[in-house]
Amino acid sequence: MSEKQYTYEEFLEIIAALRGENGCPWDRVQTHDSLKPCMMEEAAELLASIRIYHKTGNPENMIEELGDVLLQVVMHAQIASEEGLFTMKDVVNEVSRKMVRRHPHVFGTGNADTPDEVLVNWEEIKKEEKKDKDWVESPLKEIPKELPSLTRAVKVLKKIDKHYEKGSTFEQDTAAICELAEALKDCKQQTDKEKAESLLSALLLRISDVSRIMKIPQEQALADRIDDLIEKYE
Repeated sequence: MSEKQYTYEEFLEIIAALRGENGCPWDRVQTHDSLKPCMMEEAAELLASIRIYHKTGNPENMIEELGDVLLQVVMHAQIASEEGLFTMKDVVNEVSRKMVRRHPHVFGTGNADTPDEVLVNWEEIKKEEKKDKDWVESPLKEIPKELPSLTRAVKVLKKIDKHYEKGSTFEQDTAAICELAEALKDCKQQTDKEKAESLLSALLLRISDVSRIMKIPQEQALADRIDDLIEKYE
């Protein structure tokens, strides 16, 4: 006998039941804040599942991890519904509207022949959408602090380059990296910790700017290099 095949609507009902009066003691006490670490972990596990798929050709783990990310989304929507804020239907409706608005070359009369043109249009439409939003502060402050620092650094540098002043060139960055590395060599491990930290943070920022200029996703580049290191010793 084949296993039951669940629908999206039935999945929403399952989550509502878990949060209900006779539901799961753990699920019932969760909040938006308590679930934040779960979302971070599930997102990381989804990225791992993509790596596993490329390595094995088996998508089974990716199916599971996509489901876990969806679970987090639906849990937040269910909690919000109980609080009278919004429902999952609102979430789906809003993201659908956004996709239509930001793809006028598909759903309207706009033009975009290359991926770069699509990104330019996306940013312009996004900027227009956020004009009257009271939670939007400045181009720099709208970048989430919760992002990994290497990712956040590149986003901040891009915004500075676009909205405030032109960023450094590749030549300027690489020259500064050499100077900082030389200065770091002169630090005494036990006595110059504060100076070393300042130099190291400046060095990381310069490396991030090189990543921005060369359009290299440095989080992924570093992750790949770490994997190579592990493979070397195992």
